[in-house]
Order: sequence, then structure tokens, then C-alpha cells
Amino acid sequence: MTELKLPSIDYAALSPILIMLSTALLGVLVEALVPRRSRHLVQLTLALLAVLAALTMVVLHSDERLITAGGALAVDGPTLFLQGAILVLAAMALLLIGDRSVERGGAFVAQAAVTPESADDRRQAEGRNGLTEVYPLTTFAIGGMLIFVAANDLLTMFIALEVFSLPLYLLCALARRRRLLSQEAAMKYFLLGAYASAFFLFGVALIYGFTAGIPGRPAGVDFATINAAVSESPASQVLLFAGMALLSIGLLFKAAAAPFHVWTPDVYQGAPTPVTGFMAACTKVAAFGALLRVFHVAFADASWDFTPILGVVAVLTMLVGAVLAVTQTDIKRLLAYSSIANAGYLLVGVLAPSREGLSGTMFYLVAYGFSVLAAFAVVTLVRDADGEATHLSRWAGLGRRSPFFAALFTFILLAFAGIPLTSGFTSKFAIFGPALEGGQAWLVIAGVLTSMVLAFPYLRVVVMMWLSEPGESTPTVTVPGGLTSAALMIGVLATLVLGIAPAPLLDLATGAAEFVR
Repeated sequence: MTELKLPSIDYAALSPILIMLSTALLGVLVEALVPRRSRHLVQLTLALLAVLAALTMVVLHSDERLITAGGALAVDGPTLFLQGAILVLAAMALLLIGDRSVERGGAFVAQAAVTPESADDRRQAEGRNGLTEVYPLTTFAIGGMLIFVAANDLLTMFIALEVFSLPLYLLCALARRRRLLSQEAAMKYFLLGAYASAFFLFGVALIYGFTAGIPGRPAGVDFATINAAVSESPASQVLLFAGMALLSIGLLFKAAAAPFHVWTPDVYQGAPTPVTGFMAACTKVAAFGALLRVFHVAFADASWDFTPILGVVAVLTMLVGAVLAVTQTDIKRLLAYSSIANAGYLLVGVLAPSREGLSGTMFYLVAYGFSVLAAFAVVTLVRDADGEATHLSRWAGLGRRSPFFAALFTFILLAFAGIPLTSGFTSKFAIFGPALEGGQAWLVIAGVLTSMVLAFPYLRVVVMMWLSEPGESTPTVTVPGGLTSAALMIGVLATLVLGIAPAPLLDLATGAAEFVR
């Protein structure tokens, strides 16, 4: 009989993942055992403590460089940096999710099964406490993201993809108001996400077949085997290229890159705004963390083949995001197309063939995450009797009604436009510089031109807020509670600091920009 040996597992190195998944399971027990009136405080405290504990473990193990769990997970510089980014941004998102002072009862429906537009739906919208199942769902999603950026084989990456995607599908359907829009968004996200997952899994099968022909080495979908197969396998290159294409579809879908972006505007608009912010910041970090590992580790020797195709995708993404953002009349849809354009800029960093390109991409992910969470924090505050007022025409004259919050939003929009002394400028410089040095001038030119186009919708909102007279339909800006205020101030300060003094985070990203192979 062949003796089976269990793989060695470094539990300390994997502790951030274990903490978040254990807390998610504990949150399920809280839902069953803790009285309803106490659940919100218990769940929010538990989730925030778990994020803090996981972040502490990331910092304590910042020098770890190893592959563990039988080769399924890699703990290296990019893993730890991106896990830390996900946890910091998730803490901000949890503050927005947990705030119940901006809207009485919170942003989430009191009973998920209530019929939209019914009398029960109208009653719950008037102030019944929102359901607290959102916290274990969110912590499950965070745990899945932590695995996603650490995955060292394609099957582990697929499992992590499902672990963080399924909770997001549910969270998108739980908005307190505009229930039909919220459920429509969740259904679109679920169906398109299922297709993307199927493409990813089919790509895994093709890559496995491609690795089967390596002399003296068993087939597999771990990144070391794939990397060896790229240069050694006698199998048809068609399997490699088809597998790469299908894998890319699954990953680019999560990154909201064109032409796989069509879910983004509808989902951003329909989901509860705190969940939209969570997706815009944390999901983007996770998606690009996986893209970086797949293309810089598994397919590194095939860069000559995939760079032109991904470059075209990057240009198309930037164009679609910038041009369609100009036509938007809803602030959440405008931010969605902004997110799409930023996915294109990040792809420029992914394709920059240097350590500086990798570090610049990681820096960009953190800087954009802070800014976009702050933007959605402001969106939650602009309200009327029916909830958030997201139509752009309603924002006319907002600067005269609430100059402080209008000024904060103006600063954030200027950061998105890449104005100097904001994180938007330094992050674009951090990815365009290495791309230019790496011979990708055409991508940099496309990035600069689309940035100029994208500045127009941002500046249009600024002009509308400050130079228009407030009308009868101009909503008020709700005084934020402590949780939303904290998230907003953290986002704004980070956007300012990373624009004025980006060196510490850039140095940290540069030091972490090396994969374990």
C-alpha cells in the first residue's frame, strides 16, 4: 500500500485567512443564539475585531516567504501586501455597513424575503432594523479574497473565487430601498458571474491538459507546473492559448475590464451603497492580485503571447470607462464607469515587465481603494425622503447647501481625475512610469488621453455642485454618524497623504514586489 502523507501547513502564516473564516462561522452562530436586539453590536464588533486581528497577523508575518498547504497557497510579499490592503479597506467598508445613523435601521432590508413594493416593504423601509446576516456574509467574502490573492494553483483560486463571490451576490440584493432595482442587480451579477466562473473552470481544464505532456512530471494546475509546461510541454499551444483566454475572462470579469464590464454599472447602482464601496475597493484588489500572480508567475514565460492581447483589453477598458462616464446621469453609475476606466489603468501596470510595475500596481490598488470608499461614503449622505438622491441633477447647488461635504467630494473627484497633490496623480505616475520604461508607450498614451476625457464628467459634477443654484429638489446632506465619519475621514486623509508623501507606501510596495515561485 502507498503511504499517504498529509501536506505540511504553516498555520501561523495562514492565520489571517483562518481568523476571517472562523469569524464568519462564529457570526452564523451569533445569528442563531444572540437575541435580535443585540446582534448588530455583537456582529459589527466581532467583524471589526477579526479584521484587526487578521491585520495584526499580516504585520507580524510580514517577513514570511513560503509555499504551504501542499503547494496550494503562497505567502510572499505581494500576498501579504494585498492581504493587508484588503483588510484595511474592508475595515472602512464595515464602518459604512454598520452605520445606522445615516438611515434609520441601516442601509439593509429588515427582512430579505419581503415582497418589493408591498405594504410590508414600505413599513420596513421606514425604520425597522436591518438584518445582521450581512456581517457573516461580508467576513466570508473577506476570507475568500485573502485566499484569492494567496492562491498558488488554479483550483484553489477557483474555490476562493466562489467563496467571496457568492456572499457578494446575496449582499447586492439586500438594499432597504429600491428593492426591485437591488434584486435585479443581484440577479444580473449572479448570472454573469456564473458564466465567468464556468469560463474560468473550463480554462483550468484546458491548462491541465496542456501540462500533461511534460516529460517526467505529473500534470497539475499549480503555478510551478504551469510555468514549466509553458517552456517544456510538447502539447499543442492551442490548449495553452485557449486556457489562458478562458482564465482571463473569469479574472477580467471580477476586475470589471471591458468587454466583461457590463454587470458593473447596474450592480453598482442597485446594490446597497456600502456594499458597492466594498466591491469597488476590495474586490478590485483581490481580482488584480490574482491577475498579477497568474500572469507574473504561472504564465511569465508566455508574456510575449499575452501582452498584446491584454494591452488591447486595457485600451478598450480605458476607452469604454472614460467615454461612457461622460453620458451618465446617476452618480453611482458614473463611479462605476470610473471604476472600469481605472481597471484599464491597472492593466497597464500588470503588463509593465518590471518589479516597479508590480509595486506601482499594488500602490494604485490601495490609493484607489481609499478614494472610492470615501466617494461612496459621501453618496450615502446625500438624501431626501425616499433615500439616497443619486441622480446628478439633484446634486445641483449642493455646494451651497453643504459646502463642507461638497468640498470633500470635490477633492475626491479631483483625485480620480489625477490632479497633482492627490493620490490619483501619484498612483498613475507609479504605473505609467514603469510601463513607459518597459516599452509600452502606446498604453501610456492611451492612459493619458482617456484620463483627459474622464476628467470631464468629474469636473461637470464639481461645476454643478458649486456654480448652480440649489432648487426645491436639491436634497440635504445628512449629518453622518461616527462610523461613516471615520470611514470618510480615513479615505480623504489617505487620498491627501498618498498624494503629498507617497514614498513610505511606495517603498513598502517595492519591498514586497517579489513572488515566491
